[in-house]
Amino acid sequence: MQLVLTGSSTGIGRALAVRLLSRGHHVWGLARSDQSDFAALYPAFRHTRCDVSDYSAVAAATSAYAAAWPQLDGVICAAGLQGEIAPALTADPLKWSTTVRANLDGTYFALRAFAPLLLNRPAFSSRAKIVCFSGGGATKARVNFSAYGVAKTALVRLVETIADENRDQPLDINALAPGAINTRLTDEVLALGPSVVGTAEYAAAQKQKAAALVPTSASISGSIADPALTRALDCVEWLLSPASDGITGRLLSAPWDPWPTLGDHRAALAASDIYTLRRIVPDDRGQKW
Repeated sequence: MQLVLTGSSTGIGRALAVRLLSRGHHVWGLARSDQSDFAALYPAFRHTRCDVSDYSAVAAATSAYAAAWPQLDGVICAAGLQGEIAPALTADPLKWSTTVRANLDGTYFALRAFAPLLLNRPAFSSRAKIVCFSGGGATKARVNFSAYGVAKTALVRLVETIADENRDQPLDINALAPGAINTRLTDEVLALGPSVVGTAEYAAAQKQKAAALVPTSASISGSIADPALTRALDCVEWLLSPASDGITGRLLSAPWDPWPTLGDHRAALAASDIYTLRRIVPDDRGQKW
């Protein structure tokens, strides 16, 4: 496959680039930092230095991609930042907004810019694939991380909407919650301390840090020791594969959901609201109010 991957220079994005390249895919990485050293190790990796929250920069990256690779099989949006961390009503309003924009606009801009290449492909036998990274407060309130959580929640609704708008297209788009994985975001939480992020978040970060090490821009060998990361990468590969054809508009948890067998339930999933964000009413809990 020929793939676009945002956030390819660090953390999960870098580990994912290594995994996909090792499987024989071609990857075009978008990131704010230079990736020349990484590209020197992998001939099938091309890159553009790009801030995905700047649409003009993303559009320019799309033009560069189209000039070199006329076919696009999938887009993976892994770029993101935690940004402003504070109680919502005392957070810096401009930093809060910047955080939402970076995570939400950064995803939308990549999808919007590359959509023509995905949707106007020749009549290939395979379906186009989109994977957007969610989690981090999308399914429940996350104290002190409202900006990040709001953006990730909106991202899930964006995925659901695009899926509904393109039901007649050979396109599958899904959101993925990768689970608790040690990345630079973990280091940020630990550096800020429990007085800023909260005791629960701090304890969770300590646990993640002790569990494993994820490749970063300074570690590009691709060695992976974290079972949670391996599971997340496996899930992305599954979402890119024909095994997930027809499964679209869903929020899947890499560590908790039985995604390897969801292909056996395509019809049931398509007719249900399973793995989506929905409002709960008393009847859902067996109560009459």
